[in-house]
Amino acid sequence: MSTNIPEQDRELLDGARAAAEGDYAAFEQLVHRYNKKVVANCRYLTRDADYAEDLAQEVFVKAYFGLARYEGRSSFRTWLQRIKINHCLSYLKKKRARAFVNIEDEQMKAADELMLQPKAEKALMAASEREQITNILDGMPDNLRIALLLRDMDHLPYEEVAETLGISLPAVKMRIKRGREEFRRRYRELNHVADPASPHGHH
Repeated sequence: MSTNIPEQDRELLDGARAAAEGDYAAFEQLVHRYNKKVVANCRYLTRDADYAEDLAQEVFVKAYFGLARYEGRSSFRTWLQRIKINHCLSYLKKKRARAFVNIEDEQMKAADELMLQPKAEKALMAASEREQITNILDGMPDNLRIALLLRDMDHLPYEEVAETLGISLPAVKMRIKRGREEFRRRYRELNHVADPASPHGHH
């Protein structure tokens, strides 16, 4: 089975694994390729803009020390994504344990941008609308938001979202359906858009 690893990633991975101790050049190039996305994802998942850079750094440190265990069955990006998700969810659990806080909303904004907007439109989207989407998502319950983010932004299969969150497949599908409906309802309400028909959540 082809693992679909981009040639450049494969070369850098081989280089990072073969490097002498203390030689991080190849791995640093991988970090450079994925850093921006990982930082953004950490920020979206945890809604912690101040700590997103640190979280991303910790994700890359985990990846570096886990390279020996990476078998190439999935792409490096997918493997890194799993480390990122697990690290952020674990950070959120610790944060909740310290004090219950409403968490990780902003990524929902990005997920729904991806879901509602074709690429070109998304790029042209006004800053005010981006802010509006963030605000809508800020008000959404964590359970709906996280499931929706993992599915629509990280593009995880439903089965993997269920496994990641430790809930059943039907529960995941229901959360994602409800999350999408809730987002649309809030968006319409905010923009005084009439609902032509009650949404049935078909996707």
